[in-house]
Amino acid sequence: MWIDTPIFREDMEAICEADFIPWEKLKDKTFFITGGTGLIGSTLISALLYVSQKKKLNIKILALVRDLQKAKEKFAKQLCETEGLFFVVGNVETLPTINEGIDYIIHGASQTASKAFVEQPVETILTSVYGTNKVLDLAREKQVQGFVYLSSMEVYGYPEKGHKVTEDEIGALSPLEIRNSYPISKILCENLCCAYTKEYSLPTTILRLTQTFGPGVQKGDQRIFAEFGRCIIEKRDIILKTKGETERSYLYTADAVTAILCILLKGRPGWAYNAANEKTYCSITQMAQIVAEQNGIQVCYDLQDESLCGYTQTLYMNLNVQMLKKLGWEYREKRNAALYEMYRRMTDTLM
Repeated sequence: MWIDTPIFREDMEAICEADFIPWEKLKDKTFFITGGTGLIGSTLISALLYVSQKKKLNIKILALVRDLQKAKEKFAKQLCETEGLFFVVGNVETLPTINEGIDYIIHGASQTASKAFVEQPVETILTSVYGTNKVLDLAREKQVQGFVYLSSMEVYGYPEKGHKVTEDEIGALSPLEIRNSYPISKILCENLCCAYTKEYSLPTTILRLTQTFGPGVQKGDQRIFAEFGRCIIEKRDIILKTKGETERSYLYTADAVTAILCILLKGRPGWAYNAANEKTYCSITQMAQIVAEQNGIQVCYDLQDESLCGYTQTLYMNLNVQMLKKLGWEYREKRNAALYEMYRRMTDTLM
């Protein structure tokens, strides 16, 4: 398991040492986390348990999971070493009854596979919207002290090349394009969070994440960074199915965790915050070339119809993260400023 590696322990220690997070606010608190077996959710749970032990915070985590056996296998080490992790079996669309008190909620359950946005648009929308509504109702019932909704950079639509994207702008997205089932439903969920803040004084905050990866990525993950990782491990050439003109920044998983906790404890209710490592901004082709050059492989092309693959059209998603930085957040430059270092840490733990 990747959680037994030195890289995992380094990441947990780095999160623990993040002095911009007021850890004392988490003492004796209970978290409810959806999407807990996903990449970001599982890293967040591991980090909270690690920090709880290290700082003696007595944190309790209720993780919503669909598959109990899968969850037990994924968190086997944590279950053996801690007493703070408990599983709630169910899904966000039909939440089971939860009798325990809850102090904080992180809502990360969502469809993440681009192909599903095209092949299962109805499910993508309904899981997002109905699920978020259910989790917000739970937050209101429990009178939580903080709520973070994990959104996406895709809510910005298609910014112009060279433009730095700030949180106060949302791009035009056609409801007639099936793949927009994902970003449009994310926008509606963001608005739903703001509505609960306005109408019910629920302290919600929104994190708009760029593409995030690092240790814990599953070998079968279909996203482009995982495919590049498999190419590194198997020493085979990278084959791009598009011209790779999309440009974006990336974010390391441990830095996504600190961003979540930062806005949970210091963010302004009803606001959204971008999260990205600005120093990683590049095109997909440039990223492929960086990976290939560092690992002695080549970049080849097998161009296909992007719409049939579920890919979005060419993006120029250069996120401005100054609002998050004003809260004190920072990414760990020594560890992951270079994309090749992010890939090294991911591929060393790829399962």
